[in-house]
Amino acid sequence: MKRETYPTDLSDEEWSILEPLIPVAKVGGREREVDMREVMNAIFYLLKTGCSWRMLPHEFPKWQTVYTYFNAWRKGGQWERWNRLLREQVRLQAGRQATPSAGSIDSQSVKTSQKGAFAATMQAKK
Repeated sequence: MKRETYPTDLSDEEWSILEPLIPVAKVGGREREVDMREVMNAIFYLLKTGCSWRMLPHEFPKWQTVYTYFNAWRKGGQWERWNRLLREQVRLQAGRQATPSAGSIDSQSVKTSQKGAFAATMQAKK
């Protein structure tokens, strides 16, 4: 039985990009019984909606399973590696260098009075 789709679900094209990045199951351990695409869909659903882990819809794998993968990948630096790799691929496809060669830092753009923002907005006592 196919589950209801959510706007946060990975498309087939997106999954084909992410699937090779998912770490393989540990050697000598049990085979994975959980669908890793569904784990990723659950993580993206949670991040987009802001729901708590325990409030994940029942169509997804158990929240404990999803949390375990998310937390292991966070602690292992997977999310940062994936983000860097995907960003570099997008930049290369756009005809740019894989990593930026320059940066920009913006300073305060709205000046306040000498008194400071809070003091300048206080009502005068009558």
